[in-house]
Amino acid sequence: MSSAAVTAEMLKRQAAARALEHVRSGMKLGLGTGSTAKHFVELLAERVAQGLEVVGVPTSEVTRAQAESLGVPLGTLDEYPVLDLCVDGADEIGPDLTLVKGGGGALLREKIVASAAHEMIVIADASKMVAQLGAFSLPIEVVDFGVAAIRRGIERNARAAGCQGLLTLRRRADGHVFVTDQGHLILDAAYGVIREPALLAARLAEVPGVVEHGLFINLASRVILAGADGVTVIDRA
Repeated sequence: MSSAAVTAEMLKRQAAARALEHVRSGMKLGLGTGSTAKHFVELLAERVAQGLEVVGVPTSEVTRAQAESLGVPLGTLDEYPVLDLCVDGADEIGPDLTLVKGGGGALLREKIVASAAHEMIVIADASKMVAQLGAFSLPIEVVDFGVAAIRRGIERNARAAGCQGLLTLRRRADGHVFVTDQGHLILDAAYGVIREPALLAARLAEVPGVVEHGLFINLASRVILAGADGVTVIDRA
């Protein structure tokens, strides 16, 4: 592993450790998905082993398997429909804390869990903070029926929101089509710059067959960024 990769993982772990400071016994926690959230689950498990009493609600089957293997008590949103805190990563973070998420393919569950929490803390290395969203392709989760028609609807409505770019059906490394935990497909939209995220979010939601998109608006209440100069905490105005 390169020194750059090691440094990136160290930064992710620093952000995760700072988020853990907000966890108290008795909390119901949304557990995010991805490389940064993985560090949070590992650190949380250490605290659980020391006597911290929490219940986690995972946002993916990958996170569920990790948390179970580490001894973190788990529940579901049916059992705990209101959560105290959700801790998750992000692929991009805008100045107003609007997020692009879904690089790992768990955006639907991630958004449901985040919406059920009183507070969402986003943990990331400083490179994820951007002046404008869109360099990272926007994941759009769709049903597996009529994908060509859904694609046309997405392209039409995205143009109405000032966005154009290539839509690519996500595939796994082995070439097979990527299928989400809910049995859906993902179209990754390379828009370049998303000047009006709220408008794009509204237009995408209008397309029949679109299950969810990776724009998280007014969900993150706090962002914890770890960089070369230390850890920075940004609260939503």
